[in-house]
Parts: sequence; structure tokens; C-alpha cells
Amino acid sequence: MNRTRGRGVRIETLEDFDRRIARGAHRLSGWRLYGVDLSSRSQQLATCRVSGATFLGCTFAEGDSERVEEAGGLVLPAIGHVPVDVYRSRLYAVDDLYDTASYADSLDARAYAWSQHGEGEDDTLARALHDHAIDQALATWTHGRRLVGVMGGHALTRDQPAYADAVRLGAGLGVHHVVATGGGPGAMEAANLGARLAGRDPGALDAALALLAAVPSYHPSVEAWVGSARAVLSDFPEGREGLSIPTWHYGHEPANLFATAIAKYFRNSTREAILLEVCDAGIVFLPGAGGTVQEIFQDACENYYADESSVAPMVLVGREHWTETVPAWPLLQALARGRAMEQHVHLVDTVEEAVALVDAG
Repeated sequence: MNRTRGRGVRIETLEDFDRRIARGAHRLSGWRLYGVDLSSRSQQLATCRVSGATFLGCTFAEGDSERVEEAGGLVLPAIGHVPVDVYRSRLYAVDDLYDTASYADSLDARAYAWSQHGEGEDDTLARALHDHAIDQALATWTHGRRLVGVMGGHALTRDQPAYADAVRLGAGLGVHHVVATGGGPGAMEAANLGARLAGRDPGALDAALALLAAVPSYHPSVEAWVGSARAVLSDFPEGREGLSIPTWHYGHEPANLFATAIAKYFRNSTREAILLEVCDAGIVFLPGAGGTVQEIFQDACENYYADESSVAPMVLVGREHWTETVPAWPLLQALARGRAMEQHVHLVDTVEEAVALVDAG
């Protein structure tokens, strides 16, 4: 939750600033003000002790920012021509990214286009500040929640049986855990959808799958893909919370709409590490290729050096896939032998077995 009292105070609106000043606040040490227009509050700033306060992307009357800095406040200016709020204080919601009917005009698409072409010093700084802000917001959001990750192929289409399996996996895991994914299409979308509908009658899953199957992929139309997802959200407006952690590094793949909180990063390496880090209840790996294999062994590396109390379970689903098609299991098994992680790596054939293992852990 956001700090609203004590040594650290977060201020996001002029109304909140005014309310606190009216209640007698005059020492602003520890305050962080995000994007507040203070251009008409010169008198209040002049009469307050601003030393130790931080002003992120705030607007000041002429000369006020210099006076604030001279008095010991820290002023971090807004960065122009940037489509995202680099000082944002919360994770994205679906309507933040998909804020227009046309995907090409949406914040999600505009941020991706900017990330591909903005190479100036201000652009680089803006991306770093944005990702740091997402770090902070994600740490706040995950506190007190028990997360389990689902990794799998992004190329899976909505009309494939494996997509339905991933939906059932998310629904099973979502009963007792918060499900986190990489946030893209394919298995990630399916797991977020299942988690959102966790605890509902199986008929709800079938109905949602039927709606989505009419638009199997975001090719050729992202709008149609988004529209079918919105139809599901309209039919099932109340759902369990879930997390996705996508990246604009793969911005040609739109973020799925079924997570209730979206931590979208520009830097993929940061996103990959954090996605594995937050899944303290373990990770289930559905059949996948290069990206999923990378995630398996990145997670395995963390578990390899962990003590017994810190190992997070790893469950690979699809015996034939992980022993023959992409034989990651024999290497993972050999790597785990004799380590604290040995009893926590599993190979199963069904998503139901995977859910049972995670719940038992």
C-alpha cells in the first residue's frame, strides 16, 4: 500500500497537498510529490521547510524550483516527448495500456514505437526512471501476496487444446495463489485468464474459451484480438487478481488483458530476473522453446545456489516435450542432483498434477 503518513509520505494530487498544508503541515521532509502542479502554490512552498522533500515531475511557478533546491529539496524534472509517466507510482491496468480503440494509437503501441527509435540521452534516462518506478510499484503490490509463476510458449493460439490446458492450469493455481506470467499472448494469456476465473464453474472457462477461439491470434488484427478479450471481461467482470510482467522489448506482441496488475518494463533483462524473483511459491513450465528453456535454467541457477529454505519448486509439464522434443529435463535433473533443490524439481504429464504439487508445497 502507498505510504500516506509517517516519515515517508506520497503526494499525487494538488488536493492532497492542500489538505495536508491546511491541517498544519510545514515540514515536508520525507515527502515525495509525483506530477503535482504547484504553479499556484508559491506562497505555501515559501512558508514550508522543503529540505528532504522530493518533487518528481512537478510543475512550479517561475523561480520556485530553484528556490526549493536552494532550500534543500530535490527537484527531478519531467522529461519531455516521452509517452509514459517515468515517475508513475502504481502498476498498469489494462485500460492504461489499451486507452484507445485503435491499437496503433494506444499507449502500449506508442511506448513500443518510442522505445525502438528514442536513442537520445533523455530517452535512455526516461526508460531507466520508468523501470525503477515499476520496480517500486511492483514491490508494493507483491508485498503480502504468495505468487506462483506460469511460463510457456508465446506462439500458442487460442483455439489449440494446449491453450485450454493452460487456462485450466491458471484456474487451478489461482484458487490458493496469485498467478504471475510474462504477460504476453499464448500460454501466458491463457494462464492469466484461468487465474482470473479461478473458483468458477468449469462452464465459465468453456464459455470464455469459446469467445476467444473466434479470434485465435493477434495476427492479422490486434483490435479483433483485444475485442474478443474485452468480450470475456464484459461477461466476467469480477475476477481474481493476477499479475503479468511483459516488456516493450517484445512490444510487437501485445500484452494480454487478463491480469489485474501489469508491470511492464522496457529492459527485458530486468523484467526476466524480476519475474523469476517474485514467484516465491514456485514456477510451472508449460511446453515451450527458446524463451521457456532460458527461463527454466535461469530459475534453476537461482535454486542451485539457494539453501533449503529458499528453494522455489519447479514443475515441468509435458514429459515427452521436456525429455524428447526439447530435452531440458535430463540436464535439469543432473544439475539438481545432490543439491537442496533436488526434491523440488518435478516432471509431470498433466496440469492437474502440477497444481497438486504447487499446492502441496
